[in-house]
Amino acid sequence: MGRPRQHDLNTLCDHAHDLWVTHGAAGVTIRALTAVSGASSGAVYHAFGSRDGLLARVWAREAEDFLTFQRGTVARAMATGTPTDALVTAAMAPAHYAESNMDSARLLLSANVDDLMTAELTDDGRAQLRQRQKELGQLLVELSSALWNRQDPAAITTVRYCVVNLPGTLLLRSKNVTDPIAHHALELAVRGIASQAPPASAV
Repeated sequence: MGRPRQHDLNTLCDHAHDLWVTHGAAGVTIRALTAVSGASSGAVYHAFGSRDGLLARVWAREAEDFLTFQRGTVARAMATGTPTDALVTAAMAPAHYAESNMDSARLLLSANVDDLMTAELTDDGRAQLRQRQKELGQLLVELSSALWNRQDPAAITTVRYCVVNLPGTLLLRSKNVTDPIAHHALELAVRGIASQAPPASAV
């Protein structure tokens, strides 16, 4: 009996994903989802707990797929190149992911865990977001350790700037995510940052 319910949940998430891509996060409402899916509002609330729970579930699902892709590309770069190459690969992962998953890439950019971690979430929704945080954090630590043999806040934050902030600014917020000039600027910026160890954390 559990399997059909899971299929229904995935279908609802698919519909919510399409609403998000078309209308932005503001367009993902319980009413809109019931309209496009044919599910009752009671069924949607039962599945997600709240609108915030719906947004968190959809974002977490997309983030899981992207992080799997990103970790795979980083692992290959780490095996065949330098730690700096791996850092550049991690930074470029959103652009490469967008080549075949443009809608999902832009959905991921439109919100972050802090935005989604609201008081309206169920324990399950909160746990999913924290799991994505944990997975990203593990990647940041691995890269920081490989680059500078450090796991302190300053080093990890520097890696986060390269992997999260710079790609968001140079790639995913532009009209053309595949813009070669943006790719060029991102790679040079990341290689420059990686060329020197960051200063020690402020006390």
